[in-house]
Amino acid sequence: MKLSFSIRLIAPWCVLALAGCSVLAGGDRQSTTIYAPQVRVQADPAWPSVDWQLAIAKPSAARLVDSPRINVRPTPGELEVYKGATWSQPATDILEDTLLRGFEDSGRIDAVARIAAGIRSDYKLTTDLRRFEADYRGGDTPAATIELNAKLIHSIDQRVVASRTFLVAEPAASAELPSVARAFETALDKTAGDLIGWTLVSGQQDAAALPAQGSVGK
Repeated sequence: MKLSFSIRLIAPWCVLALAGCSVLAGGDRQSTTIYAPQVRVQADPAWPSVDWQLAIAKPSAARLVDSPRINVRPTPGELEVYKGATWSQPATDILEDTLLRGFEDSGRIDAVARIAAGIRSDYKLTTDLRRFEADYRGGDTPAATIELNAKLIHSIDQRVVASRTFLVAEPAASAELPSVARAFETALDKTAGDLIGWTLVSGQQDAAALPAQGSVGK
């Protein structure tokens, strides 16, 4: 399937007769609206409390995904961007910040940091962000779609403890961009919550099977 990518800064974007298509169009002199998702992940009571340390690697992504542009997929084979709007930072940074805050606020882990901080971690969490886009999926309103693959790696022997692909598609209430941005907040909250819980459970199961001296954080 051939992927079409276009950034239309001058010509109006109204290829499809979609509700709210005016969000994608506009005059030549249009101010830019910056959206900054505010997500605070609520800890699940079922999440275990752990005594090992975690380093979060910066998420990887294709160039079209790792961008502050807000991607929109009007048809399966076409990827475009909303005109006159951006995220406050690239999608990978949004994901990394959300995960770090989620782990810290959960109260389930004593030590978690970005891998660049250089902590002596027991486990490392890597993520590959595959999709961060508004997908119309043949309908009149898009769904905020986030897809990523995560791997939990044991730091000493670089063993992959667990691997899983996460996919969340949160329908927007309308095709208007503020509604789409709110749908992204909900999708990001769900994705981060699922990923944090999975990481804690997977790491705890692996740690319980290791000899006591297997923890480098001790």
